[in-house]
Amino acid sequence: MKTSKILAWIAIAIGLIYFFVPLIGTFEFSLRMRRGEYSLDAYQSVFSDMQFRETFGFSMLMALFTIIFGMLLVVPTAYWVRLRLPQMRPVVEFITLMPLVIPAIVIVFGYLRLYNSSSWLPFTGSTQGTNALLVLSYITLSLPYMYRSVDTAMRAIDVRTLTEAAEILGAKWPTIMFRCIFPNVMSGVLSGAFITFAIVMGEFTMAALLNRPAFGPYLQLVGANKAYEPSALAIIAFAITWLSMGLIQLVSRFSKLAPSRP
Repeated sequence: MKTSKILAWIAIAIGLIYFFVPLIGTFEFSLRMRRGEYSLDAYQSVFSDMQFRETFGFSMLMALFTIIFGMLLVVPTAYWVRLRLPQMRPVVEFITLMPLVIPAIVIVFGYLRLYNSSSWLPFTGSTQGTNALLVLSYITLSLPYMYRSVDTAMRAIDVRTLTEAAEILGAKWPTIMFRCIFPNVMSGVLSGAFITFAIVMGEFTMAALLNRPAFGPYLQLVGANKAYEPSALAIIAFAITWLSMGLIQLVSRFSKLAPSRP
């Protein structure tokens, strides 16, 4: 027993060293912009860059639209499959897993082929249309995570009983969805939303090929032209990801303590 515990702690220590040593090295290098001393000049340079603010704000806006429209797509779908079409569950799960096995570059080239300026639905013919296509691309990428989070949350509630009780009280479908189902799966929705946010903020392929001023292409541009700022941006991007993961854990913990809403 003692030997197994020692081996377990050794494995944990090796994992922590493997993970944190490169991160510490990156952070330490980001502080060396001023010769001979540590400083936050690299971070100051990043935050004072107008392009950083523009690309970060653009990606934040795209993440917000992706979360809203992804939520409106996934929650009713998961609800309908669980309530009315359980036989379609394997098919829906297979479809939602497709973005994990199809490379993003293949998806975006398909979008460019189908929705170019000369097609019947010319998304790329205007800036707003291209932004809409980018949001749809992000929804596709986040679909596996959003659907799994919502479906897991929906397993914890009695969907059929909630629906029947609401129908007995005279509630229509929109009322059932937004007053009964959404509040009870909000933990899953928020978990999927935080994962989606992390994906959108770091995504490069789709934003670059659609030529949109997103945060991912900006990271690549700075990395190719500057020395210390890329390390600072790497730490910032890492902090965004870990903040999202921490919020997921916080939401999951509170959802376990909260009772289901009737």
